[in-house]
Amino acid sequence: MNPRKLLLVAVILGLIAAFFAFDLGQYLSLEALKAQQAALNAQVAASPWQAAGLFFLAYVAVTALSLPGAALMTLLAGALFGLLQGFILVSFASTLGASLAMLSSRFVLRDWVQGRFGRRLASIDAGIEREGPFYLFALRLVPLFPFFLINLAMGLTRLPLRTFWWVSQVGMLPGTLVYVNAGRELGQLETLGGILSPGLLGAFVLLGLFPLLARKLLELLEARRVYAGWKKPKRFQRNLLVIGAGAGGLVSAYIAAAVKARVGLVEKHQMGGDCLNTGCVPSKALLRSAKLAHELRKGEALGLRGVSGEVDFAAVMQRVQRVIGDIAPHDSVERYTGLGVEVIEGEARITSPWTVEVGGETLSSRNLIIAAGARPLVPKIPGLEQVQAYTSDSIWTLRERPRWLLVLGGGPIGCELAQAFQRLGSQVIQVEMAERLLPREDDDASAALLASLQADGVDVRLQHQAERFELVDGEQRMVARRLDTGEQVTIAFDCLLLALGRVANVSGYGVEELGLRLRDNGTLETDEYLATRFPNIYAVGDVTGPYQFTHVAAHQAWYAAVNALFGPFKRFKADYRVIPYCTFTAPEVARVGLSEGEARQQGVAYEVTRYGIDDLDRAIADEAAHGFVKVLTAPGKDRILGVSIVGEQAGELLAEYVLAMKHELGLNKILGTIHSYPTLAEANKYAAGEWKRAHAPQALLRWVERFHGWRRG
Repeated sequence: MNPRKLLLVAVILGLIAAFFAFDLGQYLSLEALKAQQAALNAQVAASPWQAAGLFFLAYVAVTALSLPGAALMTLLAGALFGLLQGFILVSFASTLGASLAMLSSRFVLRDWVQGRFGRRLASIDAGIEREGPFYLFALRLVPLFPFFLINLAMGLTRLPLRTFWWVSQVGMLPGTLVYVNAGRELGQLETLGGILSPGLLGAFVLLGLFPLLARKLLELLEARRVYAGWKKPKRFQRNLLVIGAGAGGLVSAYIAAAVKARVGLVEKHQMGGDCLNTGCVPSKALLRSAKLAHELRKGEALGLRGVSGEVDFAAVMQRVQRVIGDIAPHDSVERYTGLGVEVIEGEARITSPWTVEVGGETLSSRNLIIAAGARPLVPKIPGLEQVQAYTSDSIWTLRERPRWLLVLGGGPIGCELAQAFQRLGSQVIQVEMAERLLPREDDDASAALLASLQADGVDVRLQHQAERFELVDGEQRMVARRLDTGEQVTIAFDCLLLALGRVANVSGYGVEELGLRLRDNGTLETDEYLATRFPNIYAVGDVTGPYQFTHVAAHQAWYAAVNALFGPFKRFKADYRVIPYCTFTAPEVARVGLSEGEARQQGVAYEVTRYGIDDLDRAIADEAAHGFVKVLTAPGKDRILGVSIVGEQAGELLAEYVLAMKHELGLNKILGTIHSYPTLAEANKYAAGEWKRAHAPQALLRWVERFHGWRRG
């Protein structure tokens, strides 16, 4: 630290130390000021300009040094100088003191913080450059943090001093006026009976209502700002218009219709979205056929001889389409029309915050919900256009079984489809760039799945990065680099499946024209109420995240629909505290809450209780004696922080823990619940029993042992 910074720090610390060493805070208490009120009033009357100047300097010092007492001095200004003069003094003194505090923070700390946290600050600085004045104004008007923290924090940003000055000056005016007025009324209080005076009661009522009124004012100002330049219709054809008929869109429309709102649902392709047509439903139908093919090979282990079966791949894929068709009525136009939803088929384009154009017709609505979903990520790898590549959207068009299937990606989609195709007779090579499969899960879960895939015959290549694709003499190849050794390898295949995740659909329907913001990961930015920068436009599902699950999209839909329809009266923050995950491989990998890795990363203390499903009676009887239940709890308590289950029907077993965590039930409650015998669900009870055994009161048990010995005589 350079000498000038050291000198400034020394001066600031010296002044703060003197404040506390000489106990100057005693003079900034309501009792002390009330006791000295007569003397202070006399001094103000004798030398008003001198008194005002000294008060101004004292106020600047208190705020610049971030000392306690600024609020009390604001009350004192009203008591000594009256409403107008006190208001003027505090308004300029507080802004000057805040600016000095901000400059001190910038001068002393900015470079150090920039050096250590430069990358994190870059995004904050970008946000401050874009929205800094309004953000600061909101903090000044309705302070979420103490004013001195705001001063110090703004010093770490690149917000210009002049902007900080005028925004602080304007933003603090309403609060200053309310506090000075309360101080004026308190200064006039001479007897206890004066507490019931209308003026004092009114001052305190205003003091209490100010945060609510300020928040409403801020919302109005924000609305005027974001809607500037857009013409709002005088009347609306609908209360809600939903774009996209996937899980999020369907549930949003359903809820709106259930509460008798007039709701429209726009879909350009297929009702049911990705989940029904290319995602959850077809993949689980394929997994069922693959499971049976695998079971047939285990016939002798179950006491059956001569059991065999030949996979008719075309018939399997035809069954997948039949399953889609059997479920499709649940999401059909006819069903939702019957529920009271106006289903509009066509491509939507948002033309204003309240209007959407479909097929040349303009539709108006007071609120919009964007449920546009996501699409498979197609990477930019040289030569990809030369080979036969599929994604999780297009793989369902296959009718001839691939002989050599290359699966690029080791996440849930890649693992599920790799195992399914291997069991259906393809030779699958699965390539993943990371050190393990399912990188969001713990090592033990990833290892269990890897062992199962390899046992099925999948050729799993970890730490391999694809560099290019090529077509040589009619043979399709991928050239990859081993990240552990640097060796270059070539993998031949006749069919490629890209399973590298999904990207939000955020273009082509008006997002750019409306200036809706995107996060760094490409999803639509929303607040905790799922609203975009326009308070009447919401987003749910894969288009906004943070979880790309069908059940999360449906979960978000309730919040978005209710907030859109009843927002002026009550809004609800989306709750992501208990979100279940499940990968439907064999074994299934299911989780809710924290994994061990996440707990360590977040610095959360935890204990681990583990129960091996290989010891479970029903699992042994079903030839499914593999996997485990792992529960993370708070140290010494049965409060559940997270659960990971690996094994047969893990997704079903997880539901009990999801319920327990949602309603804050601990392992003792699960242990005290009767579970049918013999069932896989007993694994949950036995896991709770393992925790109980580890936390048994040993000292008490020793006394109980003695008691029983005494009873025996």
